[in-house]
Amino acid sequence: MGFSFSRLSIPDVILIAPELKGDSRGFFIETYKLSEFQSHGIPVAFVQDNHSRSTRNVLRGLHYQNAPKAQGKLVRCIRGTIYDVCVDIRKKSPTYGRWVGQELSEENRLMLYMPPGFAHGFVVTSEFAEVSYKCTEEYSPEHDKGILWNDPDIGIDWKCASPVLSAKDMGHPRLKDALIVS
Repeated sequence: MGFSFSRLSIPDVILIAPELKGDSRGFFIETYKLSEFQSHGIPVAFVQDNHSRSTRNVLRGLHYQNAPKAQGKLVRCIRGTIYDVCVDIRKKSPTYGRWVGQELSEENRLMLYMPPGFAHGFVVTSEFAEVSYKCTEEYSPEHDKGILWNDPDIGIDWKCASPVLSAKDMGHPRLKDALIVS
């Protein structure tokens, strides 16, 4: 088994394609292997797994945690289809404020890795979707923060005209006003 690793337009964000073994009975894939990930520049072990289910047009994000509990994430869509987005919020980064988006689905089986220092969100583009992701730090309510999903300074094309958001996600500040501790 193995993986294909591709760096996206923000080089620290990595698209991962697992090798599929399939036959008439179904398929098998490895979704994480520490040694493979470390050898491709993802030098972390994950400490928490999360799983969400959402309906069409639900937008979750943009979420991040401040240091010392900043989270790196390995995201995959196990049912349906999502448009997954990462925003670089590392103030000293040459790609600060830039975003990258990728369709993740049960069909393409792609995974997206973002290191600590990124805000993350996704919108469901199918009838429903289930998303599973690994985190490098445990959830910490006191470090939990967010950025406004439609911040005009970032300019994300969510590919969704009428997203459904939580009250919390509608109330996040713009990136220029966000409290970011790295």
